[in-house]
Amino acid sequence: MIKNVMAGFWVCAVTLASCYAAVTWIVGKAPVEDKGSYEGLQYKKLPAMNIPVIAEGAVQGYVIANLVFTGDAKTLREISIPPEAFIQDEVFRYVYSDETLDFKKLSRYNVNGMISNVRDKINKRLGAEIVKEILVENFNFVDKSAIRS
Repeated sequence: MIKNVMAGFWVCAVTLASCYAAVTWIVGKAPVEDKGSYEGLQYKKLPAMNIPVIAEGAVQGYVIANLVFTGDAKTLREISIPPEAFIQDEVFRYVYSDETLDFKKLSRYNVNGMISNVRDKINKRLGAEIVKEILVENFNFVDKSAIRS
C-alpha cells in the first residue's frame, strides 16, 4: 500500500515539474516580431446577375454577368458591410444605363473601362479601397426570343 502512495506522489511531482519547466521555457523565449502578417487576397464569387436591356420601349433581352472580386482578406473580414451588394448594385446601374451597349449593332465593348469605373465607384461608396479587382467570368446577352415563356 505504501508503495502505491509513494508512486502516486512521484507521478504528481514529475508532472508538476514538467509543467513548470514547459511554462518557464515558453515564457523565457524572446517574443517573435510580427513583420506585418500579409494574408493575401481573397476571391469572392458573386451570384449571376440578369440585367434587362431596354430599347424602343421594350425589353430586348438580358445581359447575364458572372463576376468575381478580390480584396484584402483581413479587410474583408473586418468590415461590417459586405461589399457584394454594392458591387452588384454598381454593375447593374452601369450596364442598365450604358447607352453604348447596343446588341443590335455589335461592336467591342469597353469592359476594362466598365470594370475600373465600377471599382472606383464601389470603393468611393465604401470609403476605402476594399475591392482590389473585379474579374469577369461570363458576360453574355440573351435575346428575349431565346427565353422560354
